[in-house]
Amino acid sequence: MIDKVLIANRGEIALRIIRTCHEMGLKTVAVFSTADRDALHVRFASEAVCIGPPSARESYLRPDRLIAAAEVTGADAIHPGYGFLAENAEFSTICADNDIDFIGPAGRTIELMGNKSRAKRTMQEAGVPGVPGSDGPVTSLSEGRSVADEIGFPVMLKAVAGGGGTGMRLVREPGDFEQQFSAVRTEAEAAFGNPNTYIEKFVEEPRHVEIQVLGDGRGNVIHLGERECSIQRRHQKLVEESPSPIVEDGLRERMGEAAVNAGAAVDYEGAGTVEFLVDADGNFYFMEMNTRIQVEHPVTEEVIDCDLVEQQIRVALGEELPDTTYAPPNGHAIECRINAENPFRNFSPAPGQIDTFHLPGGHGVRVDTHAYAGYVIPPHYDSMIAKLIVRGDTRERAITKMQRALDEFVIEGIDTTVPFHQQLMRDERFRDGDFTTRFLDDFELVGG
Repeated sequence: MIDKVLIANRGEIALRIIRTCHEMGLKTVAVFSTADRDALHVRFASEAVCIGPPSARESYLRPDRLIAAAEVTGADAIHPGYGFLAENAEFSTICADNDIDFIGPAGRTIELMGNKSRAKRTMQEAGVPGVPGSDGPVTSLSEGRSVADEIGFPVMLKAVAGGGGTGMRLVREPGDFEQQFSAVRTEAEAAFGNPNTYIEKFVEEPRHVEIQVLGDGRGNVIHLGERECSIQRRHQKLVEESPSPIVEDGLRERMGEAAVNAGAAVDYEGAGTVEFLVDADGNFYFMEMNTRIQVEHPVTEEVIDCDLVEQQIRVALGEELPDTTYAPPNGHAIECRINAENPFRNFSPAPGQIDTFHLPGGHGVRVDTHAYAGYVIPPHYDSMIAKLIVRGDTRERAITKMQRALDEFVIEGIDTTVPFHQQLMRDERFRDGDFTTRFLDDFELVGG
């Protein structure tokens, strides 16, 4: 049984998890650094524990301090949210070793899916389509060049331990291979302590589409449809929506089946996401599996009317998965990530104090946020201020509603990405669903 949940995170996701826990009758423990002393997740949790100074390495990334906080407060479960230690296999294992339920997959699953070459091999064995590339890490220049020549340029170099766009290099011409191969290995060693790199065929003008899955850790997996995540810069998502404008019933069925097979192959437990690239011909290729709740999970919740955090907790409680097959989405949902960044200055960070904070409202409008007037966006963490989510009967209605909601969203005192989203919603190509992951390469902001 789970009675009290410690949330090993901060910001909007910590507050999001606290709300669901309280609705389920569970007590909560917030942890916070000294920079987050006045944060809303601290105020609304049942109790709170300070775990260190502002640096994440000395607070939110310290398993020993999180376990100590759980033991002191009597928490019998830990929800990691996303980011920080959410996909840290060692942390999941440490929780288990201390008789604390980790609300997520077992450490062995996280470790397997976090190693891109092993994950790719596992998916191949499960029959999940993958991008052609090396069978595992390539450790020498000659080996790498041989693989690249065999699959054909352009190719993508990816650090085995990489993520979030770090440790990735596109090589279009054979003459650039040596320099880029050396650069990505150096970057990977510096960022992850692991220089190992693998090579994949670069899929031209792809869409980034992901499938939400739930598993019970005993081989039973279901999928809950797809999310379109192609609007991104530097491999960081900015806008997500469900359903995808390009996914029709046949493709959805095939991708859903592949995602279920992927989850079953690793006895997946909890909520996870299987990410695919989709080319212009409707072929899809496995990219990676995210073993946590996603930032963009609300768009799925809005179109299938399901609390995914609640489902995570119910799986941890040992309950059976909902006895359901995927049903068509009810309407269309879009999420805009509102960050403390200046979009007119290459999205440079803009921490500081929020002077005015007015949230949009109305039917079909949801805001997940931890911010308020007077709150200071600290420079130590991710720059997200809020997630603005809308739902409409159709994609066109959802876009129109998002435009209205963005116009109502007033944040003064710091720069934000609201102007970028306002212009994106008016862009004809975006409104027509005519975009790929390279859409923002030639998107020009006006003003600033």
